[in-house]
Amino acid sequence: MKKWYRWQDYVAVAAGLFTAVAVLFTRQQNMSTTLMLAFGGLLVVSGIINLAMPGTPAMEYVQAVLAAGLVLSPWLGTYTGATGAAWTSWIAGAVALVVTAVAIKPSTDLRHTYRVSH
Repeated sequence: MKKWYRWQDYVAVAAGLFTAVAVLFTRQQNMSTTLMLAFGGLLVVSGIINLAMPGTPAMEYVQAVLAAGLVLSPWLGTYTGATGAAWTSWIAGAVALVVTAVAIKPSTDLRHTYRVSH
């Protein structure tokens, strides 16, 4: 699999970037700014790592955990009342989680294809 090629990782990066930027134009409440910036930024970083190094299933699972954390963050950070921030977290997190789940199988297959035999 070629570097900088997988659309799933570009979508995850876009979801993370949108989440991080959304703190500028959505009403924030309680821990929303912190959690949205943290999970959004980490999704961007994990997506870039996945783009640069395809075939690393462990990083795919890390990205899935980050996306799930973004989905759960409105409840964890008690900002479900800030509808713009909460919906941004839920939708962007769900999108990132789905595309990461789609990317896990090809990443695992690529890892097994290039395994060095002893």
